Amino acid sequence: MAQITLDNLAHSYLRDPKADDDFALKQLDHVWKDGEAYALLGASGCGKSTLLNIISGLLVPSRGRVLFDDRDVTRQDTVQRNIAQVFQFPVVYDTMTVGDNLAFPLRNRGMDPAFIATQVQKIARMIGMEDVLHRKARGLTADAKQKISLGRGMVREDVNAILFDEPLTVIDPHMKWELRTQLKALHNEFGHTMIYVTHDQTEALTFADKVVVMHDGRVVQLGTPEELFETPEHTFVGYFIGSPGMNLIEAEVSGSTARCAGHEVPLGGAYKTLQGRVQIGIRPEFVTLAEGGDGLPVTIRRVEDVGRHQILRAEFAGTPVTAILPESMPVPAGADRLRFDPDRINVYVDDWRVTPLHPVADLRKEAV
Repeated sequence: MAQITLDNLAHSYLRDPKADDDFALKQLDHVWKDGEAYALLGASGCGKSTLLNIISGLLVPSRGRVLFDDRDVTRQDTVQRNIAQVFQFPVVYDTMTVGDNLAFPLRNRGMDPAFIATQVQKIARMIGMEDVLHRKARGLTADAKQKISLGRGMVREDVNAILFDEPLTVIDPHMKWELRTQLKALHNEFGHTMIYVTHDQTEALTFADKVVVMHDGRVVQLGTPEELFETPEHTFVGYFIGSPGMNLIEAEVSGSTARCAGHEVPLGGAYKTLQGRVQIGIRPEFVTLAEGGDGLPVTIRRVEDVGRHQILRAEFAGTPVTAILPESMPVPAGADRLRFDPDRINVYVDDWRVTPLHPVADLRKEAV
């Protein structure tokens, strides 16, 4: 296993990049700790696969270095880095049996035959292919071939890291959850450094110790699933994580109050007067429905029953706002206000979260 350090890293597919927009991967300085499981999460085209290919050695970055522990591997190939990589679409040897495909990385390194047999049986059991070990890979479904690719990536115990590039795209939906669980179990058992690229937040949040969210070629946040949900550091994280995503409303913020289209919203922290494009963000889970009194006046557009809860779709001053309501909660005929939990409101300037000067609770204690 290895700690992976990205030092002043950037990449452009142009020969002579000049402007920031010329870079598919903007400057990165990050440390991926030895033995942790990471997910690289973001929309298509955000730079996830570019970054993964730089870490794996398939791509040399335009700028910066890649370090495995303290060793500079920037210009070393995949074999020299001693990593395993599983791609989006299956890569198998059709003329080999399933068992020989799984055994190939171990035989290629001269491992003991008894160890190889044990490992192949173990991985075959994990991916549900014990009964077809002696069958040729030719003619198998894409789903089955991808399971072979996954198994071949996991069969070695001596790798510095295992990299997965959207590996479950062609896997049957019923099998995805089981394979994610098995990958997690493998990580817990052997402690490999794992990096898993996906655009699916469920895959990312259920697999990883920490999630790296990318947007427009940048890492906008690295954190635990809880941190991404509670305190998104960028509005994209708030939008991309959660279903539905975070509500964002234009505001003027001063002290512990936000003014939204002339209406005051109490905040859980005190802020200096902010300049730029200011927004407040709150998850639908922390929005409640009320009739009259305090809160933002809204027009309710519809209520969607999704089984475990209801999603209320409303509009405030031309801005869509959503709230998650209990499944059995009736919506009062006169309901026309939405209230926000002040302690759950985040404040953003030009899309980046601003840390409050003080929590309001601290100010109340000082007053007492």
